Amino acid sequence: MTATTLELGETQLSRIGLGTNRLTNTREHVEFILEAVAAGINLIDTAHLYASGDSEATVGAALSPTPDGCVVATKGGYRPGEGRPEVLRSQIEESLRRLRTDTIDLYYLHRVDPETPLEQSLAAIADYRDAGKIRHVGVSEVGIDQIERAREVVPITAVQNHYNLSERRHEEVVDYCAQEGIPFVPYFPLRGSGRPGLAEIAQRRQATPEQVTLAWLLRRSPTMLPIPGTLSREHMSENLAALEIELTDDEFQALR
Repeated sequence: MTATTLELGETQLSRIGLGTNRLTNTREHVEFILEAVAAGINLIDTAHLYASGDSEATVGAALSPTPDGCVVATKGGYRPGEGRPEVLRSQIEESLRRLRTDTIDLYYLHRVDPETPLEQSLAAIADYRDAGKIRHVGVSEVGIDQIERAREVVPITAVQNHYNLSERRHEEVVDYCAQEGIPFVPYFPLRGSGRPGLAEIAQRRQATPEQVTLAWLLRRSPTMLPIPGTLSREHMSENLAALEIELTDDEFQALR
């Protein structure tokens, strides 16, 4: 039986989170975030650059203070040059203000900066962790060697890479994270072309292809935690319902 929750630090998380790269700071979107948490989603994923800061501000308006058992993750240092410690410090301070919090639950280095050693970027983030302003640290779009270098600087609690049924460059990273007990958070988990047989499996199970795709990801690794982005209450409910779909070995291998 595929587990429907996993641990991130001391928090038990539902294995379907919510991506928020299109959130705008409106009352409707604030209410949407509150509804998502009420429905059982307890990992809300945002970033400093999403919607030019509107995404973080919306999450802050909805979830300040953060409800018990809920994790708000954000990211900084996306563009070349933004991995410099002084830039990251500025972005972290801005994220703290927008999220209306004293402590960010999970903070990712959004990209390894080609202009800054990974260790320098993470040392700046580690300083905020040591000061209690960041609880957990993650890295995004990385290989195993980079994760291991990162772990020399600060404990890494999550890895967020591009991964879905048709984007499979990070198979070894998925397996590494499972072996090390690190949550692997695939972004764009539903993007890309469907595999042959996906529609047939979905029809047989009276499910959507997206639900079967999420069920496949959950089965792929015990530490997988997809964060499909949506602004639709209907899609959010459908995504959560994927937790109840248990693929057979044949179905899993057919899509693999």
